[in-house]
Amino acid sequence: MEDEPLMAEAIRRNYATGELAYYRCSAPDDHTVTDLMRVAGKRWTVEEAFQTSTGLTGLDQHQVRTWTSWHRWTILVMLARAFLAVTTAAQRCTEHPNPSLIRLSVNEFRRLFISLILIPQHTTRTVLDWSLWRRRHQQRARQCHQNRRSPPQ
Repeated sequence: MEDEPLMAEAIRRNYATGELAYYRCSAPDDHTVTDLMRVAGKRWTVEEAFQTSTGLTGLDQHQVRTWTSWHRWTILVMLARAFLAVTTAAQRCTEHPNPSLIRLSVNEFRRLFISLILIPQHTTRTVLDWSLWRRRHQQRARQCHQNRRSPPQ
């Protein structure tokens, strides 16, 4: 059959818990199994973005009374999330990589935006020093976590 799609099944194991995740994928013939697995891996990125939008921009804070009010609230939240994501990405392009710091995250940019622009309670130097300390600590934690999680050889 010439128009039959490519079918692939995959199993992913969590090294820490041993839990298995199963994937069943279908795509046109011009895609490879590698393409399908790369797309399956993007699912976690999408879920993480949704969770951060919920926490960062208040997606879950609206009390739904009418469709119109929910729709307006959701659009505002999506715009706020887009602002945070685009501004963080632009900053990442201009900053010089520092191996002792994690890259600027959307969470960290939100903290800086609130602390420096919306509700300035401390000096700029204090806020930036605190941000650098947090990013350095997160980088150390990430390295320790990755060293601990690396698969046995």
